[in-house]
Amino acid sequence: MNISIQPQPLKGKIGAIPSKSAAHRLLICAALADRETRIYCPALSKDIEATVQCLNALGANITYSKGLFTVWPIESVKENARLDCGESGSTLRFLLPVVCALGGGASIKMHGRLPKRPLSPLWEELEAHGAMLSRPTEDTISVGGGLSVGAYRIRADISSQYISGLLFALPILDGKSSLELEGNIESAGYIEMTRQAQAAFGLDIPFDGARFEIASAACYKSPGDAEVEGDWSNAAFWLAAKLLSGGGLEVCGLRQDSLQGDKAVVELIENISKGKAVVDVKNVPDLVPVLSVVAAVSPGKTEFVNGARLRIKESDRIASTCRMLRALGAECEEKPEGLVVHGGKLLGGTVDGENDHRIVMSAAVAAIACEKPVTIIGAQAADKSYPAFFEDYKKLGGKIL
Repeated sequence: MNISIQPQPLKGKIGAIPSKSAAHRLLICAALADRETRIYCPALSKDIEATVQCLNALGANITYSKGLFTVWPIESVKENARLDCGESGSTLRFLLPVVCALGGGASIKMHGRLPKRPLSPLWEELEAHGAMLSRPTEDTISVGGGLSVGAYRIRADISSQYISGLLFALPILDGKSSLELEGNIESAGYIEMTRQAQAAFGLDIPFDGARFEIASAACYKSPGDAEVEGDWSNAAFWLAAKLLSGGGLEVCGLRQDSLQGDKAVVELIENISKGKAVVDVKNVPDLVPVLSVVAAVSPGKTEFVNGARLRIKESDRIASTCRMLRALGAECEEKPEGLVVHGGKLLGGTVDGENDHRIVMSAAVAAIACEKPVTIIGAQAADKSYPAFFEDYKKLGGKIL
């Protein structure tokens, strides 16, 4: 789907969509719990649907109606389950350890760039504790064996999703285990989100800042009802749009006490718009495409640093962000672990969405400040995280052809 957007400020009130980060976590806990759970989640995305499909394939029974998930937990694990993660890295990294812990064997299908995204050192740590993993094809993982209790160790500076995946899985095992984190913790807020979800299901896993201790009697106990909080990551597009529109746009439904790392977007937009030069994105890499748009219309030069993980997202987001900005008339320099954006003005033009939801939505936000229309090729990529994005864009006064 290709669309063209006429430059036009947005105005009105928009509610934040449910956080897929929170939804993944609550759904997994509910599928491993002792009884039925109802989870309020007023909107879906392809990534959330991928997690649901995988949990149902493992033996859960999850239904969705009128904004409400009803989750009947896994009572017996299906043998040789077939899981389809779509393009969701969270689904894959969270559930691979869970599948190993449950046993029963499974095959996991991946799409898009997901087969190329790394799983090391999680893969090796699972194999060291009894899992049998193989790649019969580039886009398929075969899982056999099971996990044993014991002392687990993993680097903390690669992906918080590896840590979360192990935290979901280890309480399933029959016995005590520990998980030691090596090095500096990256995206600590998202690990805390996992702990928050587990706490809602009665699991309080002791953590001293470097080591988790999982008790032998650990189990997930359903709270009965839960609610998915609003998503700061996708709200970032509207918050940037508010700046580019000169105000008049209100974003509601966000928790100010949220543990989501992308809550930092408010401060970062303010800093960039005032011409502050260096933005460390180590803990907020997903914000870079839309923040780069803010930088392109802000004074001075903005440098985004510590963004190595951007290279392994749905696209190489350092390269694709630079291509987006250049296509719209901005000046941008690509660096090995970041990019430099020179402030000025946006002209308009044609942007290849590169099958990346954040590039597509960032280009749509950029159109607000352009002098001429913006055409986005492959705009349907927004469905991965925000299927109603362009519908909401129109409701706020956006002119989409």
